[in-house]
Amino acid sequence: MADRLTVGVASRLSRYLQVLTQAKKMGKERISSQEISDYTNINATQIRRDLSGFGKFGKRGVGYSVDSLLGEIRKILRTQGQHNIALVGAGRLGQAIASSPIFAEHGINIAAVFDRDPDMVGRQIGSNSGSVLDSKSLKDVVRDKNIIVGVIAVPAASAQEATDELVDSGVKIIFNYSEALLDVPHDVQVHTSNPAVELLHALYFHLA
Repeated sequence: MADRLTVGVASRLSRYLQVLTQAKKMGKERISSQEISDYTNINATQIRRDLSGFGKFGKRGVGYSVDSLLGEIRKILRTQGQHNIALVGAGRLGQAIASSPIFAEHGINIAAVFDRDPDMVGRQIGSNSGSVLDSKSLKDVVRDKNIIVGVIAVPAASAQEATDELVDSGVKIIFNYSEALLDVPHDVQVHTSNPAVELLHALYFHLA
């Protein structure tokens, strides 16, 4: 197996991982490529081709073991173990992110939540993320907790400043939930999530 997956393969494997995680929660022990296809809208032949490139995980007519395939894809995507992330922004969006169980399901721990609003500092949001910290402590906390991923959940006008603080603290991966276009050094990755754009993308293919 190559050290690096192509963007397309990594994206599809991530979607398979989502389906398998949910299937496990539902108590399913086995799943077929067609079932994964139904949930992802990825052709079943493509799914089998993707998975066969990493070994033999399933049997024709029997399907895949959910537990086994879940573990293998986590290995391939290098998502085993626990990963600490920092969440910047404790407003409504930040609270929704901190309260979501989906991160913990994939071994992602919201190790710290930061905000500039004095009224938010010290409040508890989410079940495991602790009290909101003052953004002034961001650099020290990021270093102490070995955080390399930051999540931006602040208004667009504040997003670049929050990004600069994360980058200055050594964060190399940023998930941007704002609408801002972020300027970062070449060695920092930015992944932007915009539900409206994703919806337009879906509508385009549905209505085409």
